[in-house]
Amino acid sequence: MVSGHRVDPRQIGGAGYLASVDIKPKVEDVGRGAAALTGKALEGVFAATARLRPTRKPLHPRGELHTASIETSGLSDGIGVPWIDEQGSSIGLARVSRAIGIPNAFPDVYGLSLRLPLFGDAHADILFATTGLGRLSRFVLFPAQHSGQRAYSTLLPYRTSTGPVVLAAVPVARDGLTFDLAWARPAGAWQSFARMTLTEASSDDSPSFDPVLNQVPGLAFYDWAASMREGAYRAARRSRSG
Repeated sequence: MVSGHRVDPRQIGGAGYLASVDIKPKVEDVGRGAAALTGKALEGVFAATARLRPTRKPLHPRGELHTASIETSGLSDGIGVPWIDEQGSSIGLARVSRAIGIPNAFPDVYGLSLRLPLFGDAHADILFATTGLGRLSRFVLFPAQHSGQRAYSTLLPYRTSTGPVVLAAVPVARDGLTFDLAWARPAGAWQSFARMTLTEASSDDSPSFDPVLNQVPGLAFYDWAASMREGAYRAARRSRSG
């Protein structure tokens, strides 16, 4: 169980901490037209990758599937997301993978896909990728040599009833099996809200994670962020169905 402490990005090797930069991203000021164009570009990149690597998963082709045990500590001042605000425990699925899938001797961008159970057969998906934790670097992808080397973030902010929020998964150990889950405002300090422990990897008979279709209650995409993501996931769905 974690105690709501602040995460120090300098504890994570090479996290690109930029403490001296004072920037306050204004998510509402980002143009929807520019986001749509970026989304189209991402869709094109994904489609091109799928043609070069005609598999079910052109990106993150191979990964390790884990059971994820999550203990949330609860927040004294909630942010409008029950999963984050309330103390409790849950069992989900997590997939750790390398984006390009090049040999392990070379660094690659790592992805961490998390599936949380909801009521009935419903579920929610959150995708993280290796980034820094600084005010700028939390929005920048960084390659890593292994899954426990760098922090992971959601890159784009979520909309909550209290304002924009970015999520992070910060490795506690080098083996990449234990993480502190944290939240922050786009330019704010990180505050941990849960401890996540992964089992040893099983075979990668992986479900298809889709954070656009499967959202956590209280965490919604901004329209511009959904536009950026939707193109890539639309191409991914076509690849899976084809």
